[in-house]
Amino acid sequence: MSLDSPHPYADAACPPSPNASEDRLRFSGDNTFQRVLRRRVEDYFKQRGLKQRDNAAMYWKTAIILGVFVASYAGLVFFASSWWQGLLLSLVLGVATAGIGFNIQHDGGHQAYSDKRGINKAMAMTLDMVGGSSYIWHWKHARFHHTYTNIAGHDSDIDLGVLARLSPTQQRRTWHRWQHLYLWVLYGATAIRWHLYGDFRDLITGTIGERPFARPRGWDLAVFVLGKLVFFAIAFGLPLAFHPVGTVLLFYTAVAAVAGLLLALVFQMAHVVEQAEFPLPNEQSQQMDTPWAIHQLETTVDFARDNRVLSWLVGGLNFQVAHHLFVRISHIHYPAIARIIEDTCREFGQPYHAHRSFAAGIASHYRWLRRMGLPTAAALPIAPVPVLVAAPLPQS
Repeated sequence: MSLDSPHPYADAACPPSPNASEDRLRFSGDNTFQRVLRRRVEDYFKQRGLKQRDNAAMYWKTAIILGVFVASYAGLVFFASSWWQGLLLSLVLGVATAGIGFNIQHDGGHQAYSDKRGINKAMAMTLDMVGGSSYIWHWKHARFHHTYTNIAGHDSDIDLGVLARLSPTQQRRTWHRWQHLYLWVLYGATAIRWHLYGDFRDLITGTIGERPFARPRGWDLAVFVLGKLVFFAIAFGLPLAFHPVGTVLLFYTAVAAVAGLLLALVFQMAHVVEQAEFPLPNEQSQQMDTPWAIHQLETTVDFARDNRVLSWLVGGLNFQVAHHLFVRISHIHYPAIARIIEDTCREFGQPYHAHRSFAAGIASHYRWLRRMGLPTAAALPIAPVPVLVAAPLPQS
């Protein structure tokens, strides 16, 4: 990737967007910060002789997560003999499912798992195994969200339709007054919607949120279809051979609710909190007035950076700033990269947002939801939130 690329997917080998007019949205300004930061990160790897991808630690981690997934699934389907055993195994399976998404699929989908395209593709396809579509995820998350983070109408990850108001520019509806209470329950339905409706809806309509995308064809379409068949066989077909319909539906819901809640919360704490900005294009030029890298700093927030256990479980996604600026580097390097980013931000006078703990991130998300649920007149204008001083990072 060139140091002068405006964003990580500027030179990605992806199909062209069918919506050329919306893809004209560009970021403007001086990219010196981005060039300096990238050189420093590249120097870090060269000086230490480290590989950005294909790390033994990541392969071991993959084996552990997949092992827990298989063991908990087998235990739930073949060996659980009481409701409490089923509930406990559902919890473990839900966490393992989210772990596949956070760690294996996420690095693979961002081309951060390996230097070999085939390995990245295989790791990305673990999402198809657990009910999502790696192809649609690439468009929705890797391209739209990572390029246009928190820009309403461009980042579909902040668009929950009529269910919620996450951005100041989105329309407020009467029931949003209570979104800081009911959304926590709906987050549990995230994976269920994904499994049973979302991907199919996107495929049929050819749109993700408000944006059209290139529908899968050929091999990509085959992976979509086969992935859904494998998932439905795992989630429903095999369990129904051993258990009543009601039991299968109950424990499917439990597993999916755990996975969905975890997946939703990790995203929301990175972008839908008080410190994150929701900028819009300039009214005259219809372009963003900031460089892409600075935009990522303004719209992204870290959390619990000194919690190594949490960092391992969520695939380093508590270091969201490092992830957004260096998506093609394996997440096992994020703590070290975060130090370089923070030092460079300090030198350039740029913000670096971070919550000290997981609980602080949850609390900030709650307060933001409550604020966005207020009548428009009360919620706008949004007063600037002071830059947080990040907690010291753990030494390696």
